[in-house]
Amino acid sequence: MSYLQVLQLVAPETIVVIIALVVLAVDLLVLRGESLPLRFGMGALIGSLGCLAAIFLALGRPEHVNLFNGMFVMDPVTNVVKAAILVLTVFAMFLSTSGKFTEHVVEYLALILLATVGMMFLVSAEDLLMIFISLELLSLSLYVLTAFNKRNIKSAEAALKYFLFGGMAAAFTLFGLSLLYGMSGSTNLPQIAAGLSGKGLDPLLMVAIVTTVIGFGFKVAAVPFHLWAPDAYEGAPTPSAAFIASGSKVASFFILAKVMMIGFVGAEGGAGWHKFASGWVPTIAVMAALSMVLGNLTAIAQTSVKRLLAYSAIAHAGYMLTGVLANTASSQAALLFYVITYGLTVLGAFGVVAVVEEATGSDGIASFAGLSRRAPLLSLCLLVFFLSLAGIPPLAGFVGKFFVFSAVLSAEGRHLGLLWLVVLAIGMSAVSFYYYLRVLKAAYVTDETVGAGRINVPVITLVALSLLAVLVVLLGCAPAFLIDGLQMVPDLKH
Repeated sequence: MSYLQVLQLVAPETIVVIIALVVLAVDLLVLRGESLPLRFGMGALIGSLGCLAAIFLALGRPEHVNLFNGMFVMDPVTNVVKAAILVLTVFAMFLSTSGKFTEHVVEYLALILLATVGMMFLVSAEDLLMIFISLELLSLSLYVLTAFNKRNIKSAEAALKYFLFGGMAAAFTLFGLSLLYGMSGSTNLPQIAAGLSGKGLDPLLMVAIVTTVIGFGFKVAAVPFHLWAPDAYEGAPTPSAAFIASGSKVASFFILAKVMMIGFVGAEGGAGWHKFASGWVPTIAVMAALSMVLGNLTAIAQTSVKRLLAYSAIAHAGYMLTGVLANTASSQAALLFYVITYGLTVLGAFGVVAVVEEATGSDGIASFAGLSRRAPLLSLCLLVFFLSLAGIPPLAGFVGKFFVFSAVLSAEGRHLGLLWLVVLAIGMSAVSFYYYLRVLKAAYVTDETVGAGRINVPVITLVALSLLAVLVVLLGCAPAFLIDGLQMVPDLKH
């Protein structure tokens, strides 16, 4: 295959890379002396046009392609996931245009686009080397985005913690992947599964499972590998935190499911009530349970909305991990629906927090007092996002949880071995309703502080938040719009 053919197949990724360079060049050559809002707006516009072109190319390629023995795999569902990541990137760029946390606006936008490229290659990878390289491209970009607010010492502290934890997680991941290569003689996931077939759960394979789960557990912020998340979400510029919580979550869960379901076929074990059997399934089940319990209970005590959303993200990681446990084609589609709709919702939630923080100087719950009277449309968006995160029908968050929990119970058949985990998830969802209501109570019931006037929301930000809220409602009322595309997911075990 010629280089031209390869470039044609990776055209969406190529376009995003080119657009990142174009954004830098236009600002350097034309807009450097202009105002920050204009530079941010033009950079976001150029970046978004490139992402829209990449979406068009990605969705227009339904064929199945496997380049270089799994280095780049393209199929219909991978294209849908790439399109979802690009949509989240577009919204993340527009929500950041009203930010005043940096003067290096196009460098910031370029890093978002490069992180997006890392995510796109990550979801297309079925080779250990490509998975690791893509993860590092994504991670390095996110570390810098976290530290982008030089005026805030918390931003530098959060980035340092994120980097240190990320470096340790990368070491665990690389160690686990190297063990897989040593045992199977291949870096291709299906070939690894074939090489491990019939060998049983020997100690080396168990170590490989544990170290790989540690590495990916860090990426999805699951307990006990979550310690970086609250500080990173609170200290990072709010648009950066929104991007970390949305786009990277989609890519990370997709590759986690792919590695577990393809690379560790035959090493599943069991997590049924009183029927635990060694393998990756009980490991993931324990992480899911701990994430749901710790994330929701700790969120109750938070007064910072960004930290509240961080612990909420940890809890949602637990819900999502149950979709990985089911290990079926229907659960894969349900998991992807959940993680994509969660990405849209949490991106909008952070967008509202960014506006309030900019207007009041704080992201505390008290800063949201009287928001319904100070910015009615903004508070309505907040209501939609938080009720969706809580899982209230008919919003997308409820439908995502319903799909995942139903897929888990269906996969277990008459035995219902994972019923304990679903019951725990439903109970913890009820707990989460309390702390989401605390914020909504401040916005709709509590009187605003004396002297607090109306909040002027930038037009671009308000339009972006309104579109996100509409998407959350539409995907809750008409989930077939997205789930039908994800039902094309081939059974990864085959």
